[in-house]
Amino acid sequence: MSAIIFISIRRIALLLIFSVLIGYTQGQPAEQMIKVVVAPDHTDWKYKPGEKVKFTITVLKSGNVVKDAVVKYEIGPEKMEAIKKDSLTIASGILNIDGGTMKTPGFLRCIATAIVNGKSYRGLATAAFNPLQIDPAIQNPSDFSTYWDNAKTALATIPVDARMTLLPERCTENVNVYHVSLQNYKPGTRLYGILCIPKKEGKYPALLQVPGAGVRPYAGDIANAEKGIITFQIGIHGVPVNMDVSVYNNLATGALAGYWNYNLDDKDRYYYKRVYLGCVRANDFLTGLPQYDGKQLAVMGGSQGGALSIVTVALDPRVKFLAALYPALSDVTGYLKGRAGGWPHLFDKNNLAFNNTKEKINTAGYYDVVNFARQLKVPGIYTLGFNDETCPPTSMYAAYNVITAPKELFIVPETGHWTFPEQGEKMNSWIVSKLNEQ
Repeated sequence: MSAIIFISIRRIALLLIFSVLIGYTQGQPAEQMIKVVVAPDHTDWKYKPGEKVKFTITVLKSGNVVKDAVVKYEIGPEKMEAIKKDSLTIASGILNIDGGTMKTPGFLRCIATAIVNGKSYRGLATAAFNPLQIDPAIQNPSDFSTYWDNAKTALATIPVDARMTLLPERCTENVNVYHVSLQNYKPGTRLYGILCIPKKEGKYPALLQVPGAGVRPYAGDIANAEKGIITFQIGIHGVPVNMDVSVYNNLATGALAGYWNYNLDDKDRYYYKRVYLGCVRANDFLTGLPQYDGKQLAVMGGSQGGALSIVTVALDPRVKFLAALYPALSDVTGYLKGRAGGWPHLFDKNNLAFNNTKEKINTAGYYDVVNFARQLKVPGIYTLGFNDETCPPTSMYAAYNVITAPKELFIVPETGHWTFPEQGEKMNSWIVSKLNEQ
């Protein structure tokens, strides 16, 4: 008996760890022996245009200042060329720098690298200048709404053709877990995910969980299902989501490497068309379940999933709430205006020569999160950090600022493309509370 209990506990623990690793938030970076702490002189990291910012760089080991450390630093608008840089030895271990200012809304970043015992350690801080005044760079196509209305009409003609396979090894005393396959936006294309449904007879609210970038398996959100919520955690690539991890690693470095660039020159063939419509198709399935309460449906995700949360709500009026963590795919043409654009950085200096065409810029307008954010009509909660180097805060604010629906923003300035546990807890608690409203 004790052996059986041990195996069950171990299985549950592995599932929980697995869910954290592949969930909609990314973990905090691993601790290092040497910490390079960079901080602006305003505790909220916010400034008015024209107001000067001072950065303090501190090198620490075991909580104590490291003296005589060699520090290199550079200061400039995020993701852009530095406007100030230097390298020097800090006798005291603490360096105060005049970081200058910005004359227009945006973000000014200080990146510091300390060399200690021949090894490099990095830290950064990003000052915000009137971020709520950042306007989008992306153009909004005149036929944006018509284009997506037509796409949804075409999707509605395709049968869902749902196929559910019970996964007994993942089920709990209170929750049934299924691997699900649906027909996506074209006959023969499939969408896969993990569905968790409370076993007790009754009607329940539903939560669609949309994924961050990459290719991976999914474990399903059993924890929220235990709270009386139907959860559906989907993949976007048209492959089953319960295979061995080696399969996804091979796809990520092979057939699906750089999928965000696929067919960018044609808005009707761009990779994300299947993805965006697939999110609507997932809701077709969820709202058709006999256990669904017919009223409360929400969507949640981080990074690419943050983008998909906004897109799904804009496309699907059945969704009543959303939670988006550091949304990607926002204001991607910012680089063409001389400032940071959102992940996947389609038009930055590394991709500009390949993507800077009329056709690709045109397609971007139909898929940019900013233009979906304009359409939102339901309450949402959003979280981001000023130090995000994957989804630059300039791009995220460009999307957030055009939202006219009820919105709540939870800022934790020092976070990058990751969250503290408190952020994830707040977002999840907000969604759960909304879904439990009658």
